[in-house]
Amino acid sequence: MILMLLLIDGGIVTVERKGRLQVYTGDGKGKTTAMLGLAVRAACSGMRVYIGQFMKGQDYSELCLPERFPEITMKQFGTPDFILPGEKPSLQDIQLAEAGLTAVNNAMLGGDYDMVVADEICVSVHLGLLNEEQVLELAAARPATVEVVFTGRYATDGVIEVADLVTEMVSVKHYYDTEKLSARSGIEN
Repeated sequence: MILMLLLIDGGIVTVERKGRLQVYTGDGKGKTTAMLGLAVRAACSGMRVYIGQFMKGQDYSELCLPERFPEITMKQFGTPDFILPGEKPSLQDIQLAEAGLTAVNNAMLGGDYDMVVADEICVSVHLGLLNEEQVLELAAARPATVEVVFTGRYATDGVIEVADLVTEMVSVKHYYDTEKLSARSGIEN
């Protein structure tokens, strides 16, 4: 639990920090990037951050964050393979998502972290790795002092309704569509 100190009329008042549920969704680029910026900002202020990445087993540039910011713990819960819309997820994909859900829940409830992130949890529901009820139960279990962040396309109406902040990234123009570029290290991965 992090406490904030406020100076009021020359005295110090201790106030308990209230966490919120933030959601970054939409079809535009930047959901994970926004979350990573938020995590770095939190770490720079002394907050302890847990990032659970659903559906990710690839080598992404952000995996070095724990080396550079000891306040950040990051775990991946996915295979190196992409799951395409319309494909039935493998049993391994489902098991990894469920392990991720358990790990994020434990991090959220364990008292060791001030911010807990479930990266790509929204798209995990859309692709059938998890169901909306599981994610809503996770949101409902959030301790009042923990900041929780969900990312991923296709946030459900239920998730949007219980969130305190929702940002929808909208794709207006993307060089993937115009130039057919591969993901670039340090920019997209």
